[in-house]
Amino acid sequence: MMGQAVDDLGFGVVAPRIYVACLAAYNAGVLHGAWIDVESDAEAVWAAIRSMLEASPEPMAEEFAIHDHEGFGGVEIAEYAGIARVVEIAGFLRARGRLGALVLAEVGGDLEAAETALEDQYRGCFSSLADSFQELTEETVEIPQALRLYIDYEAMARDARLNGEVFTVETAPDAVHVFWTR
Repeated sequence: MMGQAVDDLGFGVVAPRIYVACLAAYNAGVLHGAWIDVESDAEAVWAAIRSMLEASPEPMAEEFAIHDHEGFGGVEIAEYAGIARVVEIAGFLRARGRLGALVLAEVGGDLEAAETALEDQYRGCFSSLADSFQELTEETVEIPQALRLYIDYEAMARDARLNGEVFTVETAPDAVHVFWTR
């Protein structure tokens, strides 16, 4: 059953679930499968998969594939992804919400890198990357008033992004989350 939740950024999100199809039925031209909620227990997901296979119209149904998914915040779930991995991703997304999903997608699905980015590399949320550099500069350097208008924070931000020093994820037009990479 599909559930509705609210993530850490206040957006409504669908609880993670996968559509698992019986490959014996699929190969026979029959669509047979089930939507399965991905909770924190991999064994519960496996039990639901076994139940779906047992109910297959094809005898000896043993193989399955993930043919669809939702509630994973844009993180791709492969057709033959391991169930333990799917449960791990769903748990991460439940704990970290939409921002976690965006960071996970940014780091190529690497859960450890996403966790590190969120725990150790997060600078904050700003209206733009340039605003982040302006705040950082003004916090760490005494800038004479006569020079303030000559500092190009857009150029600083662009250079940092091009040099791989930061990455950003946007959750709204004026909500840019900044992460250090070094």
